[in-house]
Amino acid sequence: MPTISIGGHAVGPEFPPFIIAEMSGNHNQSLDRALALVDAAAAAGVHALKLQTYTADTISMDTGFVIREEGKSLWEGKSLYQLYKEAYTPWEWHAAIFERARQHGLLAFSSPFDESAVDFLESLDVPAYKIASFENAHWPLLRRVAATGKPVIVSTGAATLSEIDEAVRVLRNAGCRELVLLKCTSTYPASPATTNLRTIPVLAETFGCPVGLSDHTMGVGASVAAVALGACVIEKHFTLRRADGGVDSSFSLEPEELKLLVEETERAHQALGTVQLCVQTSEEKSRIFKRSIYVARPVAAGEELTADNLRIIRPGDGLLPRHWDVVLGRRAARALQPGTPLTWDALLGEQAAPQS
Repeated sequence: MPTISIGGHAVGPEFPPFIIAEMSGNHNQSLDRALALVDAAAAAGVHALKLQTYTADTISMDTGFVIREEGKSLWEGKSLYQLYKEAYTPWEWHAAIFERARQHGLLAFSSPFDESAVDFLESLDVPAYKIASFENAHWPLLRRVAATGKPVIVSTGAATLSEIDEAVRVLRNAGCRELVLLKCTSTYPASPATTNLRTIPVLAETFGCPVGLSDHTMGVGASVAAVALGACVIEKHFTLRRADGGVDSSFSLEPEELKLLVEETERAHQALGTVQLCVQTSEEKSRIFKRSIYVARPVAAGEELTADNLRIIRPGDGLLPRHWDVVLGRRAARALQPGTPLTWDALLGEQAAPQS
């Protein structure tokens, strides 16, 4: 699995997951709130801040198409055009938002939704591009992004395997050399039951690139589990407070939860470690707390050792419990006091101590 670099951050299985905080439309059309979101993302410890770059007119037309999903959509009853007018991030804000991110040491980039957005983002020298799920079949956009030579992150939501394969081929043929795929379920919010994290290693093996998760579920559990399955990138929407409202607020993390996401995904990555089938150096001292055979009652020299005068207890400085059947019926070589760990030289007729 190749390791790629996004703005100087190594991204791959050997590195802690790269965490992207997605602002989306949670600025609620306030630049001050957008900048506060940048501050909150930085305080949470994420690696990158992401915007979405479009206008209602670059992404749609006022055709009157209305979202109808029988109460299953956050945006039920809104026209696409109306939704995008409410959710878009004004292009004139991008420079200020990116500059605030740089002041915090955060990477900042965006999801362009058409070629004009790519040209605009190039003028701001973004370090990478993200392709949203609903754009992963937009071949002209894919080619334009690939032609920049910058890393590309692609969400795979609402796409068949063949469509993902087509998108990857288009990107690579157009010059993309650093690619990340994100497993994504394009429902808002997404259910854990439809998140299907076991897809992550399959995508990684199939396409030979780092894979992550664009997570629309509530909480951080799915993201932590994704890291255990090899996710190298985690993308999560965030807001200042869900109670403030906004187009994506209901499935977005609050700052404290975003911080928890950063901490717990890094712990999950650390916990993966390597295959370990022996006693680790760090465990050696703990072996004393395992059980061993001890004298439980006074035993006279020559007396038979039985289940009545021996016990298997902690600590582990006597004969190991696996020798229990061998020891029973043997006779004591000397008088033994209760609380004494049983050793081979305490057995009558034992010339040399077998391995304990």
